[in-house]
Amino acid sequence: MTQATLTGVEDRYPTRLGHAISPVPRTEPTVWGDALDGPLSRAELDGFADRGYLIKAGTVGDDHLPLLQRELEWLGAELAADDPRAVREPGGGIRSVFAPHLLSDLIAEVVRLDTVLPIARQLLGGDVYIHQARINMMPGFTGSGFYWHSDFETWHAEDGMPEIRAVSCSIALTENYPYNGSLMLVPGSHRTFYPCVGATPENNYETSLVSQDIGVPDRDTLVKAVDRHGIDQFVGPAGSALWFDANLLHGSGSNITPLPRSNVFLVFNSVHNPLTEPFCGARRRPEYLAARDPVTTLAL
Repeated sequence: MTQATLTGVEDRYPTRLGHAISPVPRTEPTVWGDALDGPLSRAELDGFADRGYLIKAGTVGDDHLPLLQRELEWLGAELAADDPRAVREPGGGIRSVFAPHLLSDLIAEVVRLDTVLPIARQLLGGDVYIHQARINMMPGFTGSGFYWHSDFETWHAEDGMPEIRAVSCSIALTENYPYNGSLMLVPGSHRTFYPCVGATPENNYETSLVSQDIGVPDRDTLVKAVDRHGIDQFVGPAGSALWFDANLLHGSGSNITPLPRSNVFLVFNSVHNPLTEPFCGARRRPEYLAARDPVTTLAL
C-alpha cells in the first residue's frame, strides 16, 4: 500500500523510486493570480509563467540592508552548536539558519514588506503562509554549493506537499556575482516534474541539508533538461530578489572567491495546498523545515 493510499491524497508526482520513469508533465498553473491581484504586471506574470522565475531589483532598501547584515551575523553567533536550526558546513562554519523569521523580528518584518508579501499572494492566488525560511550563507573561500534539484521534489516526498503551488523568494544580502556561488537556474524546467531514483533514508534531512544525494535528477536527465532549456543565473546587488517556482531546477557551485554571498530565503505556500503525510518519507520532518500550522508560522 502506497503512502498516497494511506493518506487518501492522489500522488500525481511519484518519486524516490526503485527504477527510473519518464518525466511527468506539470498539471497545475504556474501563476494563480492576475495582473489586477498585485504589483506584478501582465508581462512579468507571463515571463514568470514561461521561465519559472523573476528578478526584482530593490526588494529590500538600503535602510534595511545594514540591519539585516548585522542580524545575520547575530543569528549565526546566537544559536548553540547543537541547535538543529543551524546547519553547519563539514568544516564547521554556518551554512544555513532555518526559521529566522521566528527568531528575528527584523526578518519577520521583511516577510511582510510591500515588495514581498503582495507578490507571493499574487503568484499563488490568495492567502499564503511561510512553509520554510532560512538564511543561506556562503562565505568566501569555503562556501560549498547546492547540487541540481527541484525543491518541490523534496517538499512533496518528505513533507507531503501535494501540489506545485509554492514559490520561493531569495533576497540578496550581499552582491551576487557570477563567480561567488550565485544560483543557477534551468528556465522552463518548472513545467516538468523529474522523478528521482532512490529510497528516502531515515532522517534524511540530517545529511541532505549539507550535501544532497537523494532527490536529485540523474546526469542524463540534467543533460537533456539543459540541452532543451539552457542555464540562467541570478546576479545582482544586495537588496534584489529572485522569485522562482517550487519545481524549477536550480543549483549553485562552491564559492572559492574572497567575496561572501548571503541570502534570505523565504518559501510561501498557498493555504489551499496544506501538507499531508510525506509521500516518500518515513516520518514528518521538523516544523522548522516544513511548517504545518500557518497560525504559528506567519499566516499572511
